[in-house]
Amino acid sequence: MSISKAEAKQLLERLIFEEENPQDWVQDVWGLSPFLGDSAAKLLEAFEALIECCPQEQLENLLQTYYQDYLESRSQNF
Repeated sequence: MSISKAEAKQLLERLIFEEENPQDWVQDVWGLSPFLGDSAAKLLEAFEALIECCPQEQLENLLQTYYQDYLESRSQNF
């Protein structure tokens, strides 16, 4: 089953940021430290650029790998 880049981005955001909006995460980090907030903003910008330039097949493979790791780590915690 093929997924769009927009769907891949949403799924990766859920894995990385959980329930938090990525921009809110940047603002939270900024509130703790402007230096770290600047780095967080740059990381989010790089994440979004990588999603745009990465071929769809590679995004799907990346998602499969991360979700498999995520599910395995959750099953080990129970």
